[in-house]
Amino acid sequence: MHHPSSSPSGSIYNGFDATLSYMDVHSTGPLAGIKVLELGNFIAGPFAGQLMGDYGADIIKIESPNGGDPMRTWGLTVDGNGLWWPTIARNKRSVVADLKQPDDLEMVRRLANECDVLLENFRPGTLAQYGLDYDNLSASNPGVVITHVSGFGQSGPRAAEPGFGSIGEAFGGIRHTTGDPDRPPARTGVSLGDSLAALFAVIGTLAALHERSQSGRGQEVDVAIYEAVAALMESSMADFAVGGQIRQRSGGRLPGVAPANAYLSADGASVVIGANADTIFPRLCAAIEQPELASDERFLSHESRGRHELELDAIVAQWTATKSADDVLQTMIEHEVPAGPVYTASDVLDDPHYLARGMIQNLLSHEGVSMPTLGVVPKFSRTPGSIRSAGPALGEHTDALRDAH
Repeated sequence: MHHPSSSPSGSIYNGFDATLSYMDVHSTGPLAGIKVLELGNFIAGPFAGQLMGDYGADIIKIESPNGGDPMRTWGLTVDGNGLWWPTIARNKRSVVADLKQPDDLEMVRRLANECDVLLENFRPGTLAQYGLDYDNLSASNPGVVITHVSGFGQSGPRAAEPGFGSIGEAFGGIRHTTGDPDRPPARTGVSLGDSLAALFAVIGTLAALHERSQSGRGQEVDVAIYEAVAALMESSMADFAVGGQIRQRSGGRLPGVAPANAYLSADGASVVIGANADTIFPRLCAAIEQPELASDERFLSHESRGRHELELDAIVAQWTATKSADDVLQTMIEHEVPAGPVYTASDVLDDPHYLARGMIQNLLSHEGVSMPTLGVVPKFSRTPGSIRSAGPALGEHTDALRDAH
């Protein structure tokens, strides 16, 4: 059998054979040997499953016979097939099961009894309807970790409410601080709330598995999307309760931190420069050929620069407006000032640093479409993660797993 070629680092695959199936490739990732049963749809739960699959876990995804996970057709599609699906469902096996049918439910229960982790993002209480809640499942599988991802968590007055990532972003506080101050709250161009919840789901699952290695017992991991967002809100509560200030939208600036913004170059591109630290600011002053600014009373310290951030931004922007983006970046590199271009997907695909670190991988979808996907994050030196298969066809592995039971 032909195996995918490895990247120069040997850590992740950079190609796929059309005949490659999940079972054909032995995982050497840090989660090799861990079996995860993924229940649920959309982004938050499945992205957590994607990450654990990247790290070597065996991900068995249960899908409804009525079209499966809506992610199969979400986002940009080609011939009705979503371009997101091959990535968010990579390294997973697809099993079709109708949980309302006794035979299918019994199969899912058997799979759950063999798994280390049950990952789900239904509304709270849904698992109990099928006898897959922790009390029932742990009686026969005491080591199982059940990771719940929901909008508002498994308890509290809003637990039963539906809660997508966008609602979590609003309730968690980040929407209020995103955008320009003279406009309504904005959102980022990606599903930030869902993705943050997925990250905490992985972290919590790994922590529970570590504890299980000592106690022999599993437990429940309760991830609320709004809490995953709120956890990123830094000192905003203390800013209000103690300092009397509510953080507001500030566009590309972070109030009190300057200079640290995106600055327009002469050729119309934006370059982000972060020179707010006391040790870095004098180097920026030299780079923009205004060394006297380093001793200007307005800019002597981090605090004073923060108080005069609009003036300082205007000075930096005036200089970048006379240079091409490439010249700005090269000058910053020469003076050891942190800076970077504002990339689009087109830029990412051609960037030598992304390529050198194996972050641009190619995979073949089950429809036969070749497409790029991002590599595994983070990199492991001894037990590298891998991308072993693209998102599967609906029910591709159902028969094999039924026959195995």
